[in-house]
Parts: sequence; C-alpha cells; structure tokens
Amino acid sequence: METKLFEDIHKDINAFIAQESALSKALWREFIDCHPADIAQFLSKLDKEDLKAIYLRLPKNLKIEVFLESSDHHRLDILSFLDDHGRMLVLAGTPVDELTDLFDLFSAEQLGKYLTLLRQKDREQVLALMQFAPESAGGIMDVNVWSLMKDFSVEQSIQFLRHLQAKQELHHTIYITSSSNMLVGHINLEDLVLKNPKSKLEEFMQKNELTVRVNQDQEEVVNSMLHYGLSSAPVVDENNLFLGVISSDTLAEVLEKEATEDVYKLSAVKPIKQTYFETSFLRLLFERGYILVILLLAESVSGIILKRYEKMISSVLLLFLPMLMSTGGNTSHQTSALVIRGMTSGEIGGPAIRSFLKREFLMAAMLALILGITAFVRVMFTTGDYWLSFIVSLACAMVVMVSVTLGSSMPILLKKFNIDPMFSAGPTLATTMDVLSVLIYCYIASLLLS
Repeated sequence: METKLFEDIHKDINAFIAQESALSKALWREFIDCHPADIAQFLSKLDKEDLKAIYLRLPKNLKIEVFLESSDHHRLDILSFLDDHGRMLVLAGTPVDELTDLFDLFSAEQLGKYLTLLRQKDREQVLALMQFAPESAGGIMDVNVWSLMKDFSVEQSIQFLRHLQAKQELHHTIYITSSSNMLVGHINLEDLVLKNPKSKLEEFMQKNELTVRVNQDQEEVVNSMLHYGLSSAPVVDENNLFLGVISSDTLAEVLEKEATEDVYKLSAVKPIKQTYFETSFLRLLFERGYILVILLLAESVSGIILKRYEKMISSVLLLFLPMLMSTGGNTSHQTSALVIRGMTSGEIGGPAIRSFLKREFLMAAMLALILGITAFVRVMFTTGDYWLSFIVSLACAMVVMVSVTLGSSMPILLKKFNIDPMFSAGPTLATTMDVLSVLIYCYIASLLLS
C-alpha cells in the first residue's frame, strides 16, 4: 500500500509539494500517516531541495521521528536547512549516544555551534561520551538509563519507576548500585511484582554475568553478550562505577555494522560509512579501483613464473593449470572461512589454536590425498599419460596442502598483529594462492621432467 503511495507521489513530486490539488492533499494525509522509517527512506531518495520542501511541512512530532529514522548523512542535510529552533527541536529528541555519533562528523566549528543548542545536561553527556573511541563500549553505550540503589525496598523502587517512566524507557533488566554508584548486581522487572514489597533489593539481586569495561572494543563486547545470551550489559569504568548500558537495540546495530564491514573486507574493499547511493561515485571508484590494481599487478607475477619455466612446461601441462589455480583458491577460501568464524565465536583462540592447527594439518593431508587422486584420474582420462597424470596429481596435492596451511594460519597471524582477520580472505587470499599454485606446478613439473 505504502509502495503504491510513494510511486504516486513520485509521478508528480512538484504537485505533491505544492499541495494545490485535492489529489495532492489526499496523498499528503496518507503520507504523514506512514511509519517514520518509511517516510525517512522515501525522503532519502529525493534531492536536497525536494527533501527540504517536504520535511519542513511535516508535523512537529513527525519531524523528530523521521530525523531519528534517517541516516547520519541525511541528518546532516536536514540540520543544514533548519533554523536554530528547528535544530533544537530535533536534537532535543535524539538520544545522547546517537548525538555523539552524529557530532563525530562535524568540524570543530560546527561542533561548537550545535553544542550550544543542546540542554546543559545533554551537552555534558555528549562531551563525556566523545572522550571514548567511537567503536568502544563507551562510544556505543546508552547513558539515558537509571539504576536502583541496593537498600531500596521493592515498594520504593516501584514508586521511583512510576516517577521516571514518562521520561525514560523501561528495560527488563534493572541494574543495582551502591550509594556511591558502584555496580553491585541486577534484578529483573518481574521481581518487583513477585517479591515482598518490604524486601530490600540486595536480598534477592543477582550477580551480573557480564560487566563491560568502558574502553573494551565493541566487537569483543558483542561476542561476549552473544556467548552469555544477554540482551543487555552494564558498562563500568576502571573503578566499577556504573556509566551506562549496552542495550538490545545497540547490540543489533553493532551486529549489523560488523556484518556489513566483514562483507566489505571479504571483498577487499575498505568499509564505507554511508549507504551505496549516499557514497559518491568517485569515492566508490577509488575504494574499489586501487585494490583491484594492486591485485592485478600481484597476479601478473604468475606470468613472470610461466615465462621463467616456458621451455620446460609443455602446452599439454598448461591445459591443467586453471584447474589447479581454482583448487588452490577454493581450498584456501573454504579454510579461512572456517577459522574466521571460529575466531569470531571464540571457539578458536588461546590454547585451542594449537589443537586447531594440528587438526587442520591432518585435514590438509587427507584433502591433498583425495584431490590428488581425483586429479590423477581426471588427467589420465584426458591424456592416457601416467607420468603426466602423476605430475599434475602431485602438484595438486601440494597446492591443497599449502592452501589449507595458509588459509588456517594467515587469519591467526593477522589477529596476533592486531589486524582484522577478514582481510586474509576473499580476493587477497585468492590472488596469493593463484601465484603460489603456478609456482608449485611449474617447479614440480620442471623438476620431474628434467
């Protein structure tokens, strides 16, 4: 229904903006009844002038909701054409942690200008959050949360919640602190219904399964939360003072962000912050082009190797080179995917790395045997030459051994040097194995034929 509505609006966007006909007015009434996320997505596809004309006509509350559903790129566009009153309106309705992410995109001059539009409390919270790295727990935590003191009774806690409920969101897990704001435990929302009204919270509060340090990397935090099956986690400083919460919404956002970055890295492309259409063509051209140029030049090493061995490698042998190159790339990619997944989940790490490498070495030997025999049969069926079949099968077995070894060890080595293991997969590893496959094949063939 909404798709049809947006299509109708697009047919004559100027008439819709002008609001001069009965049809355009009817479309407008339907338009402002849509979900803010749908409106934000529709506006993101318009040019800046049309975006401005439509956004400024939105009702006050809808402006805030659409602003919250927009990407940071379009939030900047919206702020650019609002007056100071309009900016104060949308900024006041934006959670502090999201404001911090948005303000990271501003220049020092713009930052000073927008900070003056915030309420003092919000301004202090934003400045405090900006001290932390954007991808740390402190950079993504929600500070608009409250805690209950351990000496509160159930009855006092309920009265406190009733007082604050209109101002802040109520979560299932409620964190408990001491009088000095030190984190001591948590209770669940249903405890306030099931427990005796006179009971103190410290009598039945539970120990926190996970406590996040403010400077921990967000990926490490998310992996720990998934490991313990938590939908939220408390964030503390080095003195165990309660600072905020990693909520379920933040967990989902970080998972989506990390997954998106991993897809880019697997494709040997530097992650981009904006969406595809928000990123300029020239920026995409550069990010995709320079790595492809590097890989092309690296792949040309294969030609140098072939030139070196051209007198010893017959045309018949060259027929099976693509088969070996493909086998090397497929095997290494398969292995790296397994190890990266294991490292991400925490299954492969620490003492388990030694066991993993031993197991993969055995796996490499078995795969080399299976694929070597397959290659022997394949070449024998084509040429009927036993010696040629032996050369290709031996080279294939060696390529598989190297592929599994490289695919399993490279992500671990990169992790050791604080480099994302994802960079070891995709085109980078495939190109490396292409060159090594040619080298191994040519060397074995020349050695045995000579």
